[in-house]
Amino acid sequence: MKSHLPFATSLAIGLLALLVGHSFCTTASAQQTGFPFILPKEKPNRPLSAAMQRNYDNYLAPRPENNELYTQFKYTRLKGFDYHNGDGTVSRRDPSKVIVANGKYYVWYTKRDTPTPPQGADKSTDTIPSSDWDLSDIWYATSKDGFTWEEQGVAVPRPPKPQVGWRSVTTTDILVWKGKYYLYYQGFMEASGKRGDDCPVAVSYADSPDGPWTPHNQVVIPNGAEGEWDQYSIHDPYPLVYKGKIYLYYKSDFDGDPRLIRMQGLATADNPLGPFTKSPLNPVINSGHETTMFPFQEGIAALVIRDGNEHSTVQYAKDGVNFNIASISLMMPNAAGPYIPDAFTDTKDGRGISWGISHFTNATTWAQNHAILARFDCDLSQDVDDPQMKRTGLYLRPEVHFQQGLGGAQRKRVDEANRAVIGQ
Repeated sequence: MKSHLPFATSLAIGLLALLVGHSFCTTASAQQTGFPFILPKEKPNRPLSAAMQRNYDNYLAPRPENNELYTQFKYTRLKGFDYHNGDGTVSRRDPSKVIVANGKYYVWYTKRDTPTPPQGADKSTDTIPSSDWDLSDIWYATSKDGFTWEEQGVAVPRPPKPQVGWRSVTTTDILVWKGKYYLYYQGFMEASGKRGDDCPVAVSYADSPDGPWTPHNQVVIPNGAEGEWDQYSIHDPYPLVYKGKIYLYYKSDFDGDPRLIRMQGLATADNPLGPFTKSPLNPVINSGHETTMFPFQEGIAALVIRDGNEHSTVQYAKDGVNFNIASISLMMPNAAGPYIPDAFTDTKDGRGISWGISHFTNATTWAQNHAILARFDCDLSQDVDDPQMKRTGLYLRPEVHFQQGLGGAQRKRVDEANRAVIGQ
């Protein structure tokens, strides 16, 4: 049949058909092409699996070597601390953030110096500790290099009964705010280990990091109401300055199934002495043990260790509240107190961390239970480029793995299963 369309119209239709056909072929060809051999630095515009979407959406870079929030951790024994030959009567643990003042580094920590190692809650007395942090005071030390430390003495002693902390003052951290220094800490009013440990957050303040420290003599962050997740304990108070306010993160133990679960909360204030307002989104991190945060870029990063579904991760929240996993790491520091130069500057571009002080618990045996302080180094900093810290292959000798052997009850279970299968 002869076409009655004008020549120009027929030409346009023909060109359109060619373009559509070419587009279809190109799209089909792209869909059939495998993922590129060279890993794209940016998220490619193509269908991706959930895993590959996470690789670009959840992390700061698709390769861990380029992820500023991925690192390995290296550890060094500290010089200058005496532990009574490891007999369990002296313990140092839960270091604060490290700060610089008067031309040297400062760190505060929980120190126990008792006649015996911990004996458990039932055997505890006014002189015998129930736990490693029972009957403790807050001490401090200074250093010129971060490796060799000189202990300076008590910063915050236990106050007289019945004031907050009369049984033990522990797990301190430092805030510098408008030229003054503030130490937040847990104040125990009973021997730790009894269900319902009473240890709300207290604070002391000073004009100098060397003190003298004046106790506020009031609870600044109380435990939650009955039935709330933090009704029994607020542990590890950890202040930063962010968005013009004091952001104080903390950990709580809850659930009791009978095992406790640990998560992290947040309380904010305009004044170091309060009042503090707890976030309505608490808990803001669903995992972790001791609390460690630091400003990073526009938000807050967190070391999430040991407990919970998301343990052994570094997490990041652009708003300081809604945290997501930014990397997974091994051998993360316990109770890390990093050196954070911009912890209190209300920075809009947090530079990250490269070292700090942490602790190792049960440094010898349970009969001589005590903790020791150690230095950790890492590359979670925008200002450090250490390829060794970014390696993903962490070699642990066979002995390390064999030390994680089956217990007696586990071996019995396996033997019973073998007999059921083999018939002997």
